[in-house]
Amino acid sequence: MWLIILAFSAAIVTSIWYSKAEEDKYMLKLLCLILWGATIMAFVDHVMSFLMEGGAFLELTLESTVLGFIMLTIALIIWEIVLLIKDPKGILYKKKTVSIFNSFAQK
Repeated sequence: MWLIILAFSAAIVTSIWYSKAEEDKYMLKLLCLILWGATIMAFVDHVMSFLMEGGAFLELTLESTVLGFIMLTIALIIWEIVLLIKDPKGILYKKKTVSIFNSFAQK
């Protein structure tokens, strides 16, 4: 189930990013890369466990559903931390020195 959750969220974020790719001020490209990387990792894990152990390819249990949402939440947290550090709109790290020099110039 975590493969389905990650792939679905990666597809949604990719379509949103592609429609707004010219500006990309919220760094959706990074979120796409994180989600597609996690989806590929989950796919490889499912293929290897299917080949080595046999059985079902997809797990449809409560634990795998919770794992999918936890991985999605961690991907969103990592993206938001990078977004806060980069501050693409310049809200957190405004240049205070410019306003100080302007106040001295006006006097």
